[in-house]
Amino acid sequence: MIVADANLLVYLLVEGPHTAAARGVLRRDRSWAAPPLWQSEFGSALLRHVRRGDFGLPEAVAMVRHAVAIIEEREWRPSATRVLALALGSGRSTYDCEYVALAEERGVPLVTADAQVLEAFPRVAVAPEAFAARQVRAHA
Repeated sequence: MIVADANLLVYLLVEGPHTAAARGVLRRDRSWAAPPLWQSEFGSALLRHVRRGDFGLPEAVAMVRHAVAIIEEREWRPSATRVLALALGSGRSTYDCEYVALAEERGVPLVTADAQVLEAFPRVAVAPEAFAARQVRAHA
């Protein structure tokens, strides 16, 4: 199992330069988890694409259904106090730290392309390309 941030789901379902890496992550581990926040972040990203005319609402709705099927019953709320402590200690947002805290609590990697999260949390966060290539360091 991994914790997937919302951008990883976007990369998987919206064709672009990061899609191949996201597909590699899914091939390596099909069990993706996320905090409930992922739905709002994912929806916001899709809305930007729809507003730009990249695709229409029916395609966005299909992507939401696909993402929900990927996360399935692995949507968990991390400890709010841990999220706050991580945010204060790292300078990252509480949004970012929800994913980090959930990964810590579950003892699994957080797969993200967010360079700032990767830098702030090298023991738990791993880039999609590295994860897909099985170059994952042990995490605490």
